[in-house]
Amino acid sequence: MTRREIREQVFKMLFRVEFYNQEEMSEQIALCEDDACSWKEKDKTYIFEKVEKISEKIEEIDAKINEVSEGWKTGRMGKVDLTLIRLAVYEMLYEEDVPAKVAINEAVELAKQYGTDNSPSFVNGVLAKLV
Repeated sequence: MTRREIREQVFKMLFRVEFYNQEEMSEQIALCEDDACSWKEKDKTYIFEKVEKISEKIEEIDAKINEVSEGWKTGRMGKVDLTLIRLAVYEMLYEEDVPAKVAINEAVELAKQYGTDNSPSFVNGVLAKLV
């Protein structure tokens, strides 16, 4: 898988965090594993580990987002936009091999695909304030 494809799969799994509590997430991950049967083992491992790492830091990530988002705290953001912003913030703060510009660009591209017409500019605006 390409890095973009991996990032998209992380986004899809992370999106589920908004709708399921911690106990139900193991079931959701199991469903994803069924979908992931064609993935290479190293990609699967990387994706599941990254989702877990991001999930563990959601409160910290949300605090960073809330510091810079004016009038749009995380509780008011659309779930797709919030998930993409969380993913990008995690990459910007905790993954040294992902430049901030790449994290932002990838989030904007996914916002074009999965979000509303306003999502790309919203995601870009919030993330730009974190750089």
